[in-house]
Amino acid sequence: MKIKSVNTDIALTHILSQKKQTLVAALGVTIGISIFIFLNSLVQGFSRYSDESLFKSVPHLRVYKEDEMSTPLLPDTSNSTPVLINPKISNLSKNLINPKQLLEIIKDQSYVVAASPKVSLSVFYKSGNSQINGVANGVMIAEENAMFNLQSSMVEGNVLDLQFTTEGIIIGVGIADQFNILSGDFLTVVSVDGIIKNLKVIGIFETGSATVDKTKSYINLNVAQQMIQESPSYVTDIYVNTRDPDMAPAYVDDLESITHYQAEDWQTANAAAQAGGAMRNIILLSISVAVLLVGGFGIYNILNMTVSQKINEIAILKATGFRGKDVIKIFLQQAIIIGTLGGIMGLILGAIIVTIMKNVYVGGNIKYFPIQFEPDIFLYGFLFGLAVTAVAGYIPAKNAANIDPVQIFRK
Repeated sequence: MKIKSVNTDIALTHILSQKKQTLVAALGVTIGISIFIFLNSLVQGFSRYSDESLFKSVPHLRVYKEDEMSTPLLPDTSNSTPVLINPKISNLSKNLINPKQLLEIIKDQSYVVAASPKVSLSVFYKSGNSQINGVANGVMIAEENAMFNLQSSMVEGNVLDLQFTTEGIIIGVGIADQFNILSGDFLTVVSVDGIIKNLKVIGIFETGSATVDKTKSYINLNVAQQMIQESPSYVTDIYVNTRDPDMAPAYVDDLESITHYQAEDWQTANAAAQAGGAMRNIILLSISVAVLLVGGFGIYNILNMTVSQKINEIAILKATGFRGKDVIKIFLQQAIIIGTLGGIMGLILGAIIVTIMKNVYVGGNIKYFPIQFEPDIFLYGFLFGLAVTAVAGYIPAKNAANIDPVQIFRK
């Protein structure tokens, strides 16, 4: 019989002769891997949901004209009289020059999938004696829908009907509830410049954010320009979506060079939210790794006890020709077998937990718990669990390999 098969037989004998200890160790790995799978699937699911929610209103990139600070009237030279000045934001127009051409140039870039011009203005929504402060977004609705999939948040009407109704408006469900109006009704909108428009409600949307739903609306771009008494070429922002949102920062310099205006990526604009998400991911990952390490310590303790209990048998094995590396293989095989058994059960338990949680209804815009099967996480969980058990098994195996049979026999 080959020595390799003998090593395996001895490892299996140890496992089968200590079924309770083996089961406890395997369960430790099972719980660790299942929690690892659940928490990391949860993190990925929430990150995906957060990004989808964010990108319903935030573009990957924004092209705009930056505010400028006032500067001294005279240059600062040693031969001139100093001019005192209190720098303030210059009262300059934020209009992008020739926005149609800029839009065409931006759309021609290989990394751009959609671009939309925009004019936002503060307004008052009025119906009878009731009034709400809000923000109206002047857009080209087809382009805006292509960027943000506005139709997915509509509870009444079709978002594209706005392009066929010049004096139309799409409002948030909070505004509709406040004024008790439905699609087809009329709503008075007043700009801060005093321009009044009586607009027909084309549709109603719901984002799930009470603040947004009570203040936000969409109107046609030319109507927004009229309400702030600007020309048809007046555009303050161009929103841009790219093929890969994560690559947006890499395109900032290119957009600035071809448009000669400032560009801002969504990561920079939402730095606080990004930092919060990163912290959440680190915390949950740390918890899942800690649980796996606890399972690894369980295997270490069991194998360490086995070495102590079977120290005489190990001495006999070494005295009959088994080398130190053979002893290491015996105990390492035990750890790997336990880890594999626990890993398989962990995958099954993890799949059961994910299946249960994904069918839990939480209501609101989320509807169901944002968790899905993530094959890569299942694979990483199994491999990481196996690696932890292998390390946990190697330490007592190394100690067993260093046993001197002569000293054991003398005792």
